[in-house]
Amino acid sequence: VKYGLIRDPDFYQWLETNNSKLLSREESVISEAIFRSCENKAQVVADDETEQGNRALLNLGHTFGHAIETATGYSQWLHGEAVAAGMVLAAQMSCSLGWLAEGDVERIRELLLRADLPINPPKDISVETFLSHMSRDKKVADKRIRLVLLEGIGRARLVADYPDEILTEVLAAAVA
Repeated sequence: VKYGLIRDPDFYQWLETNNSKLLSREESVISEAIFRSCENKAQVVADDETEQGNRALLNLGHTFGHAIETATGYSQWLHGEAVAAGMVLAAQMSCSLGWLAEGDVERIRELLLRADLPINPPKDISVETFLSHMSRDKKVADKRIRLVLLEGIGRARLVADYPDEILTEVLAAAVA
Protein backbone atom coordinates (compact mmCIF):
# COMPACT_ATOMS: atom_id res chain seq x y z
CA VAL A 1 0.00 0.00 0.00
CA LYS A 2 2.81 2.38 0.92
CA TYR A 3 4.49 2.06 -2.49
CA GLY A 4 1.24 2.75 -4.26
CA LEU A 5 0.69 5.83 -2.14
CA ILE A 6 4.15 7.33 -2.48
CA ARG A 7 4.90 6.68 -6.15
CA ASP A 8 2.77 4.18 -8.04
CA PRO A 9 -0.93 5.01 -8.38
CA ASP A 10 -1.45 2.16 -10.86
CA PHE A 11 -0.15 -0.30 -8.27
CA TYR A 12 -2.44 1.25 -5.67
CA GLN A 13 -5.43 0.72 -7.96
CA TRP A 14 -4.22 -2.83 -8.64
CA LEU A 15 -4.17 -3.45 -4.86
CA GLU A 16 -7.73 -2.17 -4.57
CA THR A 17 -8.83 -4.50 -7.36
CA ASN A 18 -6.92 -7.54 -6.10
CA ASN A 19 -7.35 -7.14 -2.35
CA SER A 20 -9.54 -10.21 -1.87
CA LYS A 21 -7.13 -12.36 -3.90
CA LEU A 22 -4.24 -11.10 -1.77
CA LEU A 23 -6.11 -11.92 1.44
CA SER A 24 -6.94 -15.40 0.17
CA ARG A 25 -3.22 -15.84 -0.57
CA GLU A 26 -3.62 -16.47 -4.30
CA GLU A 27 -0.05 -17.30 -5.26
CA SER A 28 0.17 -15.41 -8.56
CA VAL A 29 -1.30 -12.27 -7.00
CA ILE A 30 1.01 -12.46 -3.97
CA SER A 31 3.98 -12.86 -6.33
CA GLU A 32 2.91 -9.83 -8.35
CA ALA A 33 2.48 -7.72 -5.19
CA ILE A 34 5.92 -8.72 -3.94
CA PHE A 35 7.52 -8.05 -7.31
CA ARG A 36 5.94 -4.62 -7.68
CA SER A 37 6.78 -3.67 -4.08
CA CYS A 38 10.42 -4.68 -4.53
CA GLU A 39 10.57 -2.89 -7.87
CA ASN A 40 9.21 0.31 -6.32
CA LYS A 41 11.54 0.18 -3.33
CA ALA A 42 14.56 -0.58 -5.51
CA GLN A 43 13.79 2.41 -7.71
CA VAL A 44 13.45 4.78 -4.75
CA VAL A 45 16.72 3.53 -3.25
CA ALA A 46 18.54 3.66 -6.59
CA ASP A 47 17.39 7.23 -7.13
CA ASP A 48 18.70 8.27 -3.69
CA GLU A 49 21.46 5.91 -2.58
CA THR A 50 22.91 8.39 -0.07
CA GLU A 51 19.57 9.20 1.58
CA GLN A 52 19.66 12.90 0.73
CA GLY A 53 16.19 13.28 -0.74
CA ASN A 54 13.30 11.14 -1.94
CA ARG A 55 14.38 8.00 -0.09
CA ALA A 56 12.74 9.54 2.98
CA LEU A 57 9.40 8.97 1.21
CA LEU A 58 9.74 5.30 2.20
CA ASN A 59 8.86 6.50 5.71
CA LEU A 60 5.23 7.33 4.90
CA GLY A 61 3.27 6.61 8.07
CA HIS A 62 6.39 5.78 10.06
CA THR A 63 6.70 8.94 12.17
CA PHE A 64 3.16 8.47 13.43
CA GLY A 65 3.61 4.68 13.55
CA HIS A 66 6.80 4.81 15.60
CA ALA A 67 5.02 7.04 18.12
CA ILE A 68 2.25 4.42 18.40
CA GLU A 69 4.80 1.63 18.85
CA THR A 70 6.75 3.56 21.50
CA ALA A 71 3.64 4.68 23.40
CA THR A 72 2.35 1.10 23.55
CA GLY A 73 5.70 -0.33 24.62
CA TYR A 74 6.21 -2.27 21.37
CA SER A 75 3.88 -4.91 22.75
CA GLN A 76 0.39 -4.28 21.43
CA TRP A 77 0.81 -3.47 17.74
CA LEU A 78 2.85 -5.01 14.95
CA HIS A 79 5.05 -2.57 13.03
CA GLY A 80 2.86 -2.82 9.92
CA GLU A 81 -0.27 -2.12 11.94
CA ALA A 82 1.23 1.01 13.46
CA VAL A 83 2.44 2.20 10.05
CA ALA A 84 -1.02 1.56 8.54
CA ALA A 85 -2.65 3.79 11.16
CA GLY A 86 0.19 6.25 10.59
CA MET A 87 -0.49 6.34 6.85
CA VAL A 88 -4.11 7.28 7.58
CA LEU A 89 -2.94 10.06 9.92
CA ALA A 90 -0.58 11.31 7.18
CA ALA A 91 -3.46 11.21 4.69
CA GLN A 92 -5.74 13.09 7.09
CA MET A 93 -3.06 15.72 7.66
CA SER A 94 -2.54 16.02 3.90
CA CYS A 95 -6.28 16.53 3.49
CA SER A 96 -6.34 19.14 6.27
CA LEU A 97 -3.62 21.03 4.42
CA GLY A 98 -5.69 20.93 1.23
CA TRP A 99 -3.28 18.64 -0.62
CA LEU A 100 -5.30 15.42 -0.71
CA ALA A 101 -8.97 15.00 -1.54
CA GLU A 102 -11.25 13.59 1.16
CA GLY A 103 -12.25 10.89 -1.35
CA ASP A 104 -8.63 9.75 -1.52
CA VAL A 105 -8.43 9.63 2.29
CA GLU A 106 -11.51 7.42 2.22
CA ARG A 107 -9.96 5.16 -0.45
CA ILE A 108 -6.91 4.72 1.78
CA ARG A 109 -9.04 3.93 4.83
CA GLU A 110 -11.13 1.45 2.86
CA LEU A 111 -8.16 -0.42 1.41
CA LEU A 112 -6.47 -0.73 4.80
CA LEU A 113 -9.72 -1.86 6.43
CA ARG A 114 -10.23 -4.45 3.69
CA ALA A 115 -6.67 -5.65 4.41
CA ASP A 116 -7.69 -6.04 8.08
CA LEU A 117 -5.32 -3.30 9.23
CA PRO A 118 -6.07 -0.63 11.84
CA ILE A 119 -6.86 2.85 10.59
CA ASN A 120 -6.96 4.63 13.95
CA PRO A 121 -4.35 4.88 16.68
CA PRO A 122 -5.12 3.62 20.17
CA LYS A 123 -7.46 6.04 21.93
CA ASP A 124 -5.36 6.08 25.10
CA ILE A 125 -2.43 7.91 23.49
CA SER A 126 -2.69 11.63 24.23
CA VAL A 127 -1.76 14.32 21.72
CA GLU A 128 1.10 15.31 24.03
CA THR A 129 2.43 11.74 24.10
CA PHE A 130 2.18 11.52 20.31
CA LEU A 131 4.06 14.79 19.86
CA SER A 132 6.69 13.85 22.43
CA HIS A 133 7.50 10.58 20.68
CA MET A 134 7.30 12.12 17.21
CA SER A 135 9.76 14.84 18.22
CA ARG A 136 12.39 12.13 18.82
CA ASP A 137 12.01 10.64 15.35
CA LYS A 138 15.13 10.31 13.20
CA LYS A 139 13.57 12.59 10.59
CA VAL A 140 13.40 15.58 12.95
CA ALA A 141 15.56 18.40 11.59
CA ASP A 142 16.11 21.82 13.14
CA LYS A 143 13.63 20.84 15.88
CA ARG A 144 10.87 20.35 13.28
CA ILE A 145 9.02 17.07 12.90
CA ARG A 146 9.34 16.21 9.23
CA LEU A 147 6.45 14.20 7.82
CA VAL A 148 5.90 12.34 4.60
CA LEU A 149 2.58 13.66 3.32
CA LEU A 150 0.54 13.06 0.18
CA GLU A 151 -0.39 15.36 -2.67
CA GLY A 152 -2.44 12.59 -4.23
CA ILE A 153 -2.36 8.84 -4.46
CA GLY A 154 1.04 8.14 -5.97
CA ARG A 155 2.54 11.54 -5.04
CA ALA A 156 4.31 12.10 -1.73
CA ARG A 157 6.70 14.67 -0.34
CA LEU A 158 8.72 15.27 2.82
CA VAL A 159 7.42 18.32 4.68
CA ALA A 160 8.52 20.33 7.71
CA ASP A 161 6.80 23.64 6.96
CA TYR A 162 3.24 22.93 8.05
CA PRO A 163 1.20 24.75 10.70
CA ASP A 164 1.72 23.01 14.06
CA GLU A 165 -1.93 23.47 14.91
CA ILE A 166 -2.93 21.30 11.93
CA LEU A 167 -0.82 18.43 13.26
CA THR A 168 -2.31 18.91 16.73
CA GLU A 169 -5.87 18.99 15.33
CA VAL A 170 -5.33 15.82 13.29
CA LEU A 171 -3.92 13.97 16.30
CA ALA A 172 -6.69 15.26 18.61
CA ALA A 173 -9.39 14.10 16.21
CA ALA A 174 -7.74 10.68 15.88
CA VAL A 175 -7.59 9.99 19.61
CA ALA A 176 -10.92 11.62 20.53
